[in-house]
Amino acid sequence: MRKPALTTGTFLLGASLIIGVALWSAGGSSTAATLMEEIAATALSSNGGKMGKIYEIPVREIKGGETTLEKYRGKVLLIVNVASRCGYTPQYAGLQKLYETYSSKGLVVLGFPANNFGGQEPGTEAEIVEFCTMRYQVTFPMFAKVSAKGNDIHPLYRYLTAKETNPGFDGPISWNFNKFLIDRAGKTVARFESSDAPGSTQVVQAIEAALR
Repeated sequence: MRKPALTTGTFLLGASLIIGVALWSAGGSSTAATLMEEIAATALSSNGGKMGKIYEIPVREIKGGETTLEKYRGKVLLIVNVASRCGYTPQYAGLQKLYETYSSKGLVVLGFPANNFGGQEPGTEAEIVEFCTMRYQVTFPMFAKVSAKGNDIHPLYRYLTAKETNPGFDGPISWNFNKFLIDRAGKTVARFESSDAPGSTQVVQAIEAALR
């Protein structure tokens, strides 16, 4: 049986996690996060934009801790760039309802705060956590602030918006609360705009289809 080749991108991603954990243990959380994101971006480039799986991309949990999306392999994911001061912010309630309704069947909502659009997510991670839990009783996984566009775009959003890695669902994020639906195999099966409410027919039907 032929063994898969170890690509430069895969090697760099593994290195980023090892180095990141070492720096985190040494108290350099900010340095670790930056280094991991830079190496992941290089990995995307070195693979011609074709990273093996979305699960390999380094992310940082909102309460601290470097990780990847590997723990969500086999789940249906709804990835959303969120903001606390947006006209669409009340969608947090709908996202939480989706999570409560379908999490037992395998849905996980993942929130990624971003301050790219109208400066509508200016707070710290601690402030974001307090806002989400107090105002909307959010219990789905939240992650540290990212950039969803521009030169400093996070590797996850580079992956989601690039034609090479997400054909058919690529293109820049238009505003807060864009949504990507990822099936159990790690493939994007739907993308929704900010105006598509979490409880709308098209969103619910797409989620239910992915969960089957």
